[in-house]
Amino acid sequence: MNRHRTALSVLLSAGALVAGVLTAATPSIAADTPTSFRPQQTQGFWTAERMRAATPLDVTAVPGAARTAVAASAAPTVIAPTAASSAVSPTAFPQAGGAWTGGGAVVKTSGRVFFTMGGRTASCSGNSITSANGSTVMTAGHCVKYQGAWHTNWVFVPAYNNGSAPYGQWPATKTFATDQWAASEDMNMDVGLAVVAPLNGQTLSQAVGAQGVLFNGGYNKKMYSFGFPAAAPYDGTKLVYCSGNSGKDFLLTKDHSLGCNMTGGSSGGPWFQDFNEATGLGTQVSVNSFGYTFLPNRMYGPYLGNEAKAAYDKAQAS
Repeated sequence: MNRHRTALSVLLSAGALVAGVLTAATPSIAADTPTSFRPQQTQGFWTAERMRAATPLDVTAVPGAARTAVAASAAPTVIAPTAASSAVSPTAFPQAGGAWTGGGAVVKTSGRVFFTMGGRTASCSGNSITSANGSTVMTAGHCVKYQGAWHTNWVFVPAYNNGSAPYGQWPATKTFATDQWAASEDMNMDVGLAVVAPLNGQTLSQAVGAQGVLFNGGYNKKMYSFGFPAAAPYDGTKLVYCSGNSGKDFLLTKDHSLGCNMTGGSSGGPWFQDFNEATGLGTQVSVNSFGYTFLPNRMYGPYLGNEAKAAYDKAQAS
């Protein structure tokens, strides 16, 4: 790689930075490339101390010469939210990053994701979404698989609060990624999902509710982004949000772009359009994915197109 091609540090979610290596050409999907995984679980593994100690991960990505085109759809596909109720006070728009103090459904549907990766513990963010099985979490692709390996001991902790799990820990029975992320970790397709086991006789959506999802919804919308950033100046203990008018990445991907100062650990957190501050309900259209080191206070999230819809359909049918 030529010296003038500057390496980019990208925000990784498990507590960290990330997002993957941009491919040099449109990837082909190998017949033997698994797009889902049944993660090993060790009962009682995620103690409060382990969750607090999950470490950030620094990743350096070098841009390739080309990028994968995002397929367009004739019409958007919308999955409506699973209703939840709780009134909150309105907050500021736009917001470059601050603790979410309003309450509402988003406090329950969003949470931290914990997993084991390469022999160490790490964390991301995620969100409960409406699905046929009522047990589906959306996150970033690198939060389920990274550097060719699927993560183990994968759990979702909705409404995480400084080591406590007020609605329990929800272990994944199976994790999924877009075909393109599973095959080559294409940054344009950094979308992952997990199906979690029922807990205390309830599905995830019965216990905490679930947000709606929109595929092929277009660009340049008013957005709200949520996550649990764990790198300074944040510490992973609070649900943080950003809001503003989104744009489109003009550099290396086809991602959405939003002014946001969230740090490592926020990856996989949901982006909403049509977000209602009074109820905390919205329509998810992306996830926190990465940031450029030379463009501080800006977050990027993948466009949820046909590829993400296909992964979602596999997950909700599981």
